[in-house]
Amino acid sequence: MLNGLLLFFDDFARLPPAVQYAFVVAFGLVIGSFVTVVVHRLPIMLERDWQATVETYLDEAQNHRAPDAVPARTAAPHGSSYNLMRPGSRCDACGHGLRAWENIPVLSYLVLRGRCSACHAPISARYPLIELSTGLIAALAWWRFGPGMLAVAAFAFGAVSLTLACIDWDTRLLPDSITLPFLWAGLLVNLNPTFAMLGDAVIGAAAGYLFLWAIYWGFWWLRGIEGIGLGDLKLFAAIGAWLGWGALVQVLVLASLGGAIVGVALLATRRLRRDEPLPFGPFLAIAACVTLFVGTPLWPMMSLHGLGGLGG
Repeated sequence: MLNGLLLFFDDFARLPPAVQYAFVVAFGLVIGSFVTVVVHRLPIMLERDWQATVETYLDEAQNHRAPDAVPARTAAPHGSSYNLMRPGSRCDACGHGLRAWENIPVLSYLVLRGRCSACHAPISARYPLIELSTGLIAALAWWRFGPGMLAVAAFAFGAVSLTLACIDWDTRLLPDSITLPFLWAGLLVNLNPTFAMLGDAVIGAAAGYLFLWAIYWGFWWLRGIEGIGLGDLKLFAAIGAWLGWGALVQVLVLASLGGAIVGVALLATRRLRRDEPLPFGPFLAIAACVTLFVGTPLWPMMSLHGLGGLGG
């Protein structure tokens, strides 16, 4: 299978560059359409699972206190017909099921002029923006790393980072169902040194988690508050697993600067209250993607031994 993929990339690389990029961007747009589904549905699925778990726990607790009580009701299967595949995409306002031609990435939004064909309610511009972002990530990966599995891995890193950034911005949540597989995938990718040596990747995963863990408990002991979310620890560990420990300093510096600038801007425009937390995950994800594609100019001595991913 691997030999077949290598032959495919060799043949694909012989096509005119314009054809290559057209295909790559189209592929990125399609993946972006799925990313919009994950961003929208996964938090709802997690909330429903949590509600079902709480209902089950309360029923079991009630029966434990009253053995002769009526048997506990079974928690409603909220997620039985709601997942990443079902039901099909539909309008949030009227429930109109999207037809195939209404579900084409970006193009359908333009043809429909950003409105539902049934009720004419506005469609959020975030959907085409996410699709365009994944298309851009795909093109950058192809341009930066050339035809091959390295570009595919870079695109996967960027697409997952974008997904986590959007979910965290909306919900202040970084789901374990994404961050933990993301971490393990980074270690597997670097089994054969890709973006970092395997040892650097393992140390990066541990160092990324432990550094933010220290910040988390430092805030708790000094001020009695959580200065950073536990999901951020896992995301930073995943970034370390993909990019190696040498990239963590630059990622953290860029993320902190970006978060500070955006936070000040939101406070100045009164779109953020002083007591309202600003999610850090989006800034970690963006800083990691910048580091992946640009390298480590802020930390040149940590160029990861000249590997293709970050060595420049």
